[in-house]
Amino acid sequence: MNTLLCFALLSAAASAFHLSERDELHFKSWMTQHNRVYSVQEYDERLQIFSENKRRIDRHNEGNHTFTMRLNQFSDMTFSEFRKSFLWSEPQNCSATKGNHLSSDGPYPDSIDWRKKGNYVTDVKNQGPCGSCWTFSTTGCLESVTAIATGKLVPLSEQQLVDCANDFNNHGCNGGLPSQAFEYIMYNKGLMTEKDYPYTAFGAVCVYKPELAAAFVKEVVNITAYDEMGMVDAVATRNPVSLAFEVTSDFMHYFQGVYTSTECHQTTDKVNHAVLAVGYGQENGTPYWIVKNSWGSSWGTGGYFFIERGKNMCGLAACSSFPVV
Repeated sequence: MNTLLCFALLSAAASAFHLSERDELHFKSWMTQHNRVYSVQEYDERLQIFSENKRRIDRHNEGNHTFTMRLNQFSDMTFSEFRKSFLWSEPQNCSATKGNHLSSDGPYPDSIDWRKKGNYVTDVKNQGPCGSCWTFSTTGCLESVTAIATGKLVPLSEQQLVDCANDFNNHGCNGGLPSQAFEYIMYNKGLMTEKDYPYTAFGAVCVYKPELAAAFVKEVVNITAYDEMGMVDAVATRNPVSLAFEVTSDFMHYFQGVYTSTECHQTTDKVNHAVLAVGYGQENGTPYWIVKNSWGSSWGTGGYFFIERGKNMCGLAACSSFPVV
């Protein structure tokens, strides 16, 4: 009996070793791909986190879901670490008020993608380890609205918003809202280009130069909270729209397909990430939004994701807005 027990323990230990060895090979390959270097102590910690993330991704992809996950640049991080670095430190409570967007009577096209309608959407950018997603949602929307109006697509400065828009209840790397950023640009009388005021991923002293302002806002349009059809109307008939939603742990490793979640909330007080809806469509009977993120083009599907439309998924209809130029 003791011999059998000993054999069983050795077999279990060998299995664990082989699993660990396999995980370590995956991890070393991932480290090479993402140019990671760790101290000896940190290596073991990151290997464990990576292995747990990989197992979660594999389990998810073996199940019946509308979206798939994959390893990415965040795979050596816990969600707690990811949240502190890339999301708002505190959710920005959108005002659940009646907006000033007047919807048309439709009809609306079954699908629309502003990336395909012309040179209206800039390349996906990367916010880095700073909760400044709200600035990228803001510039992305204003870039598109300005391009639609003028025919000129010019990348605009997120750093100006990080450094200068705090008087409008924004908090640099700790969060903010596109609607409040549009207000800042309107009252500030302009936003500089990304070239003239480049991004650094940390807050600094405001060095805005009015004579170099390249984009302007005449009016800020807020879509009534939770009016997702109002969002459809705006994207179908006018331009891309800034929105905010709640990111939970399963979104960190999104790859492709229509994202849905049972973890997230649908209220204004839980949103923690701002992005840009550039269109909408439908896949296998599930309607979705086409959304531009700010985590680089290697994340998701070329830096984009689809998220289920029509259900206020993760509070995405809680506080959407766009500027008039």
